[in-house]
Amino acid sequence: MPEIASDIPWETGDELPPTTFKNLGLDSRLMAGCADMGYEDTRPVQTAVIPMALEGRDVVACAETGTGKTLGFVVPILQRLLTEQPPYGDGQREAYTRALILAPTRELASQIEDTIVGLTYHTPCSSVPVYGGVEMGPQERALKAGVDIVVATPGRLLDHVQQKSVNFNSVEVLVLDEADRMLDMGFIPDIKRILAMLPKERQSLLFSATFSEEIKKLADSMLKAPVLIEVARRNAVTETVTHRMHPVAQDHKRQLLAHMLKTSSLKQVLVFVGTKFGASRLAVYLEKQGIEATAIHGDKSQQQRTEALEDFKSGKARVLVATDVAARGLDIDDLPHVINYELPHVPEDYIHRIGRTGRAGKEGDATSLVCPEERGKLAEIEKLIKRPIEQVLVQGFEPGPDFDAAADKGRRGRGSSRPERSEGSREKSAPPRREPRGRRDEERERPPSRRVEPAKPKLPKLDFDPSKPYEPKVSPQNTAPEPKRAHHRPKRAVPALLGGMPKSDQDK
Repeated sequence: MPEIASDIPWETGDELPPTTFKNLGLDSRLMAGCADMGYEDTRPVQTAVIPMALEGRDVVACAETGTGKTLGFVVPILQRLLTEQPPYGDGQREAYTRALILAPTRELASQIEDTIVGLTYHTPCSSVPVYGGVEMGPQERALKAGVDIVVATPGRLLDHVQQKSVNFNSVEVLVLDEADRMLDMGFIPDIKRILAMLPKERQSLLFSATFSEEIKKLADSMLKAPVLIEVARRNAVTETVTHRMHPVAQDHKRQLLAHMLKTSSLKQVLVFVGTKFGASRLAVYLEKQGIEATAIHGDKSQQQRTEALEDFKSGKARVLVATDVAARGLDIDDLPHVINYELPHVPEDYIHRIGRTGRAGKEGDATSLVCPEERGKLAEIEKLIKRPIEQVLVQGFEPGPDFDAAADKGRRGRGSSRPERSEGSREKSAPPRREPRGRRDEERERPPSRRVEPAKPKLPKLDFDPSKPYEPKVSPQNTAPEPKRAHHRPKRAVPALLGGMPKSDQDK
């Protein structure tokens, strides 16, 4: 597979001079929407992407969540819809869709739809969100009536394809948002099915936080001579975020978390866990400890997820416990604290997680609770971000002497061992399940916690050269567990008269 657009260099959006939406030559109705929503100056990704997209160019943009990329593709789409004649006449609008935006999660699709609704208030443009967790009926009626913009998750969109309620023949613009997450969640086959149904002549825009070989191949299959734009260094961490980790035994994690929340002034804390079951269980535990908490994950209905997010944003819930998949696309202003209750299996997910704090130059705090079994994952994360993470012991929650020993064991076994068991996996009634193609679980009791007394920081030894580029290893979650050895009892000889084989045949 050849390199995509190898003759076109990367453009770094951060280096471009900022501009204003007024200087982009936008339709007056669209400008009125920008003014209503308070959009004046463009952010780096918008400065780089919007002019290229307005020219009708295909674009690949490497940009994190929270950089303002949504406006980078919504504004050009709306400008196109307002200034170019639709491919249908009066009374022929049925089942037409002019722009298709694909997102990996309901939350992200809903967030994009909210932006579109705000910007189109003074325009005749229409849009509909299409995702699971809600009834298909209203979506089906909107699609059959014809709508300018469809914002969809791949799975629900294909459901509508089967119901023949959507028509792709008139799609002029395709946007694939957070393509890296699409890959992680196993949506690429669905994406390819959708691509095969779209017109060959279209404008395509792809956004991704990382740019792996898989994403490069996908971009090569869906874009023509794209402009490549990079906003912020790939796999970079924000300098305004403080990183620390607390060593702790797996069985004592939730007690330590409750202790931290009770004895500190931490407000609006986003806590990441590995599984849906683990998120619900941890939120219930925190509630029993008198800490206002709510959970968001894939088993929640869309209404429940929206309510949980609103409770968190309004301060009704102090803690939001979330899985990686459910938290993808969450846009929370001034989020000061992120806690990794469990480290991610994929090191890049650490950057996605902590990227939700320390935005727009504001300070943020990223804390990880690390048990001995997770030392291998910690080393991979440190290698990725090219820095050691400060280790702070919490009095009363020391993990014991086996912590450092586990570090060496974890480093030796990385990439070949099965995923670590966590407490939820010991529950027979609730076997571990995969988060939309993903992950693992949680917890147990401990005596009452004591006051936090940070010991003298101890920096872990690194078994890598930070100056060399990060080389990802095989994720444990993708490694097949070792088959269990069956315990066979010796076979008793059966007389031939009763149906047994001659002794000579039994020995073969």
